Amino acid sequence: MKKISLVAFCLISFTLTASAATLSDALKITFQNNLELQAERKNLEVQKEVLNISKSDFFPTLTLSGTKNFENTNELKNQDGSDASITDTDTMTSSVKLEQTLMDGSARSNKYEKSKLGLNLSEAKLIKKEQDVFMKAIEAYTGLILAYEKLSINQENVNLLQRQFEIDNARLSRAQITATDLAQSQSSLSGAQAGYIGAQNNIVTSKLNYENIIGPINTNEKLKKIYNSEVPIPSSLVEAKKISEQKSPDLIIAEIEYGQSELDVKIARSDLSPTAKLSLERSYTDDLSATYDEREKDVLQATVSWPFQFGGKNKSNINKNLQVKGMKKLLLENAFRNNTQGVTAAWSTLESSKSLLRAVQSQVKAAEIANEGISFEYESGLNRSTFDVLQSRSNLINAKINLAEAERNYLLAQYRLLKSAGLLNSDYLKLR
Repeated sequence: MKKISLVAFCLISFTLTASAATLSDALKITFQNNLELQAERKNLEVQKEVLNISKSDFFPTLTLSGTKNFENTNELKNQDGSDASITDTDTMTSSVKLEQTLMDGSARSNKYEKSKLGLNLSEAKLIKKEQDVFMKAIEAYTGLILAYEKLSINQENVNLLQRQFEIDNARLSRAQITATDLAQSQSSLSGAQAGYIGAQNNIVTSKLNYENIIGPINTNEKLKKIYNSEVPIPSSLVEAKKISEQKSPDLIIAEIEYGQSELDVKIARSDLSPTAKLSLERSYTDDLSATYDEREKDVLQATVSWPFQFGGKNKSNINKNLQVKGMKKLLLENAFRNNTQGVTAAWSTLESSKSLLRAVQSQVKAAEIANEGISFEYESGLNRSTFDVLQSRSNLINAKINLAEAERNYLLAQYRLLKSAGLLNSDYLKLR
């Protein structure tokens, strides 16, 4: 059996301890470079322009136009075959028209308000995307740390079981144990080596996940382990619910979408309203005819229109939007229900993970004491079997792994509570 080299262990330790890289650093990198966040920010810029477009509908429109017409006739005959008189034309017409909508059934106002809500919606969706991406980044960061911890625990286990196998081999030669005892020792060592290989593979997977979400890993950087959230978390379930009612992006999105559906009904109804426009046009024509060389004309025009459509198109459009409004109302109510349940579940998970962490901490202490005592009794020739030693060792390894997982789960539970309350965003995390 080969013992895991001390050199390999040192290399792994160097990877973990060379320099510092905090969770906050990882989140800042994610905030700056994540492609999903960049795409969502682009969408926010698009909505700003949509708002500007809606705003421009309130201003008058100015139209400039010009026409140049040149006609040259080389030969023209009358019906009797005689030459006809030819008049070539060379005309140019230009005009400027100023037009203003005076009345449109509040269509422009409602569309503008909808565009404002659209901008708010994009902001809320950006926050929601931040929450989702940051949570993935935290999971990836802590997942890689956990992978390294498990590798270290498995490595320690292999080294100790290698030593145990060597001791048992010597004891067998002195007839102090049986071949069965040695076989048990060898089996445990082989299992530990398999666990070590699995831990190595887990690191590869965890690194890929880290790089996919956060970015490339500097092999000279240590991922600094933390045990508690780097920002304050709600101190009670009541506080968490109260915050979430104001900050939850899912609630905000549902409320905005319902507001937009109300405006869609108003916009649909405005299609049945009359519209009024006022326009002023000045035109200039040069070489209009043989009689007139130039002419200027001013036209002031007021237009009122009232559309009527057969087939019930407008009415159906109104009914459609009323149905959408009803649907958005139900979705809003469901969002409130899901929000309450989500915050409650997150708080419950936090409390249970805290209790589990304390229990596992006690488990590790007890397992360490038991393993130390049983190992001492075994090496002293007291009434302890190889199985007792291997079993106590297995219990200790499992307890240490459980502790590493419990510490990570407790940290994740804190950040998931922040997410459920709507606080896992760049502003609250101070990433800007």
